[in-house]
Amino acid sequence: MRIPPAIIAIGRNYADHAAEMGGKTDERPMVFMKNPASACRNGDTIVIPTICREGGPQVDYEGELAFEIADDCRDVPVEQAMSVLAGYRVANDVSARWWQKTGSGGQFCRGKSFDTFCPMSDLVPAGAIADPQDLEIETILNGVRVQHASTRLMVFPVKFLIAELSRGMTLLAGTIVLTGTPAGVGAGRTPPLFLKDGDCVEVKIARIGHLVNKVREA
Repeated sequence: MRIPPAIIAIGRNYADHAAEMGGKTDERPMVFMKNPASACRNGDTIVIPTICREGGPQVDYEGELAFEIADDCRDVPVEQAMSVLAGYRVANDVSARWWQKTGSGGQFCRGKSFDTFCPMSDLVPAGAIADPQDLEIETILNGVRVQHASTRLMVFPVKFLIAELSRGMTLLAGTIVLTGTPAGVGAGRTPPLFLKDGDCVEVKIARIGHLVNKVREA
C-alpha cells in the first residue's frame, strides 16, 4: 500500500481496555506515533522480527477503527471536523509489549513500529458511513473471537480527535489515525495470549471491512 505521511494512534480510548492494562482513561487523549513504514495490506503476513525475541513472547493484536485525512488541515473546529475526512479503514495496531513498555525507555513508538505492524484494509469513503460512532468491531484469533465492542464506547470520538490533533499541528493529507482498541487484547489475559508463528488474526468492522493477516516468525 501507499506509505502514509504519518500514522498517529490513540491509547486508552476504551475504558475497558484501559482497565485491563492496569490503567484508566485520561482527561485528554493519549497520543503516540507508529512508523509509517509499518503499514501493510489486507492479506499481507505479519512478520514477528527476531528483535522481538528480546523480552520473551510479547507480540499482541489490537483491532481498531482508523480514519484518513483528505487534505492538509490545521486548527479544525470540531463542528467542521468531519469535512476533512477521506474515509475509514480497519486496522490492527500490532504491538510488541516488552519493546513498548520496557525496551525503549517507556516510549511506545518502537514497540508499535516494526515492519508489518500496522495492517490496514482498503479505504471506505467517509460519505458511505453515516456515523463512525455506531460500528461493531471484533477481532478473531484462529477462529475464536477475542475482542468485541461498539465504537460508541470510545472515550474520544472521531470528530473530537480530528479537532484535538489538528490544534497547532498540521495533519497532512493521507495521515492515518488509529482510534484505539477495546478490551480483549492478549496482554490483558491470564495467561497472556500473544501472536505466534502460524496464527491468523482477523479484524472486522461493520460496513468498513474485514482484515485478515497470517503471522510468521522471522
